[in-house]
Amino acid sequence: AAEGAQRIAGNGRTLMPGLIDAHWHAMLIASTPAEAMGDIGFANLAAGDEATDTLMRGFTTVRDVGGPVFGLKRAIDQGIVAGPRIYPSGAMITVTSGHGDFRQLSDLPRTIGGLFTPMERNGVVDSPDEVRLRAREQFMQGAALLKLTAGGGVSSPHSPLDVTTFTEPELRAAVEIAENWGTYVAAHAFTSDAIRKAVAAGVKCIEHGFLMDEATAKLIAEKDVWLSLQPLPELMRTGLREGSVERAKADEVWPGIGRTYELAKKYKIKTAWGTDVLFSRALAKQQGAILASLVRWYTPAEALVMATGTNAELLALSGLRNPYPGKLGVIEEGALADLLLVEGNPLENLDLVADPANNFKIIMKDGLIYKNTLTQ
Repeated sequence: AAEGAQRIAGNGRTLMPGLIDAHWHAMLIASTPAEAMGDIGFANLAAGDEATDTLMRGFTTVRDVGGPVFGLKRAIDQGIVAGPRIYPSGAMITVTSGHGDFRQLSDLPRTIGGLFTPMERNGVVDSPDEVRLRAREQFMQGAALLKLTAGGGVSSPHSPLDVTTFTEPELRAAVEIAENWGTYVAAHAFTSDAIRKAVAAGVKCIEHGFLMDEATAKLIAEKDVWLSLQPLPELMRTGLREGSVERAKADEVWPGIGRTYELAKKYKIKTAWGTDVLFSRALAKQQGAILASLVRWYTPAEALVMATGTNAELLALSGLRNPYPGKLGVIEEGALADLLLVEGNPLENLDLVADPANNFKIIMKDGLIYKNTLTQ
């Protein structure tokens, strides 16, 4: 240890890297959809409070795949607010009626060249040139990657699952800009059709993929594309109103989760782990429990590697746009000092990560201790 360094006796506890959530929406958890589209000041303050809770759950890094998170990231990096490292994509770029278009039908029709609604300012695009414009704007603000929605989504009211949202020239426009900026595109996609179009355009990471067929899984493996999966809890599905469009779509998607994990294992696809919590601080509290639920398909060791070292490999795809150059997700000399000291051994009992308040005795990010219950 360096001279004058603080020494802490672990006394048989487990030292592990800080956890990484590869599919997070820091600006879309502590707010309702209406609030998220409304006063950005309120949304930022609510998100800042939640960011501190996120860090206190042992998540020292998140990959933020949709939301106006640049101000929050800056506040965390400057030490104004305690929170995780954020790898931001900025706006969730979509098309009219695509997943992520939360406009009301009364907002239509939009006049070409007419006034923008907040939704369009936030990333609704309808041509390759509009894709390029919004993509460049995200990078101008500090994006580490681009996030596009290549097909329909559960939480969007006017976005059927079977519809692929972007044309191939539009997808290629995003990939072209991202590659020019030294980074990559991640695409939300459930169906085989949406996934295949995204992969053909050069997308490097597929988010979800829960309706894919076996041939598509094989293609992802052959093309060396990442698959970012989330073991979405049943509570997320049952929380949607019975009879709603969103609930019907969730009922279609949820049975595919286990099947997709099995395909990822069968074809040895590079698999990242995340949670995709939206509009619910109660569900955000389950972040560690959602990680622990991976034991349905993986050993505790495999799950922990996925949520640390493997997720860190995905973050490193940001290349020249990496906001935190250095090694994450491992404990070794020269790596970034994001560390947890755990009561017990999570390699034997992964449920320990589901109760961070009691089991995480020390939480350190970038060499700074944010929680230490051993010396109090």
